[in-house]
Amino acid sequence: MNILLLGSGGREHALAWKMAQSYHCDQLYIAPGNAGTAAFGTNLPLSVTDFGAIADACIQYKINMLVVGPEEPLVKGIYDFFQSRPDLKRIIVVGPSAEAAQLEGSKNFSKQFMQRHKIPTASYAAFTAETLAEGREYISRHSLPVVLKADGLAAGKGVVIANSTEEALQVFDEMIVNKQFGASSEKVVIEQFLSGIEVSVFVLTNGSDYQIIGHAKDYKRIGEGDTGPNTGGMGCVSPVPFMDEAFMHKVEERIIRPTVEGLASENLTYYGFIFFGLISVDGEPYVIEYNCRMGDPETEVVIPRLRTDLVALFAAMDNGTLQDANISFDERAAATVMAVSGGYPGNYAKDKPINIPADLLQNQDSLLFHAGTRREGDQVLTNGGRVLAVTSFGDTIGDAVEKSRNVLKRISFEDMYYRNDIGFEFPC
Repeated sequence: MNILLLGSGGREHALAWKMAQSYHCDQLYIAPGNAGTAAFGTNLPLSVTDFGAIADACIQYKINMLVVGPEEPLVKGIYDFFQSRPDLKRIIVVGPSAEAAQLEGSKNFSKQFMQRHKIPTASYAAFTAETLAEGREYISRHSLPVVLKADGLAAGKGVVIANSTEEALQVFDEMIVNKQFGASSEKVVIEQFLSGIEVSVFVLTNGSDYQIIGHAKDYKRIGEGDTGPNTGGMGCVSPVPFMDEAFMHKVEERIIRPTVEGLASENLTYYGFIFFGLISVDGEPYVIEYNCRMGDPETEVVIPRLRTDLVALFAAMDNGTLQDANISFDERAAATVMAVSGGYPGNYAKDKPINIPADLLQNQDSLLFHAGTRREGDQVLTNGGRVLAVTSFGDTIGDAVEKSRNVLKRISFEDMYYRNDIGFEFPC
């Protein structure tokens, strides 16, 4: 079949790499893609939210399957758009309806969903400009630290952990009164702070059946030792040592199964990935957030460990045989280390030439995924804050991390930076 993949990051490079291996994949197109995805298909210069242009491309290239990488087109209703068009309805869309995508698109929606289905999560309250005084009073009485979240999509920047009441009130006013994130912060969720270890679990579902396709721990902060501001992710490891059979049983029975059953009971159309952002509090899992797509850079560590044909799984999701799929994994440890532009997550320069030695990946234990790159002639240039991700396999997490670092030592671009301590809690 002919497949169109939407997106341009490391997640999409990893998905393109995996899907191109499938005997079900005839032609692969990526819109807009990056310098790395071009090795596995044809990049198309399309915006991921230009539904009309995407529809035209699907007709032109006889697309049978649309795989949606980022969240914005899902929240804006690309699934519903394709369902509304008789000439597009035949196309398998890997992604939920706009209503179901509110699991990510609205923090308040997801919290209410979890409350309705008794899914463990932090206690919370939500406020708008109309209830500003009540919100300030709620913050003044809240224990510290306290978490404030812009209700809508905010490019990963809409969450603040405030350690003082003064800071929390300032953040609250900045979001609502000063419209820091525009419409996304018209409503703010104020949440109990949970102390523990954050991890992620990834599921593919058709809204009634599901398969767990992997789990990972990512590292958000820019500085070593988990210091400095949050980023989109500086690296990840999988499998996570403490996520043993007993812990995963709790996750499945208390969180995954009730979530999928909740989708079915509320008639929410869901075909695609669910990202469960979890925190382990003394060995008990709680949901921090849902995402309606795969994470980045988690995809770069989860997908290489998945041995099952991904396109076959998408087909099974569509035809009702997902529960019969045989899921298998590479049992080795895997670690992803992300190289970023100098200044990230603040201001950074683009269009810096990247030197990637031709013989770099002769070692089959390592994979290079492009994130923020573009090609100009024969030269690959930086085109984002997070530029490249290296994923390596090893006998231990420490071994895998070392291999990824060794690959990055041979790559260079101006002001390149990466963390040396990804997986520091799991050296063996």
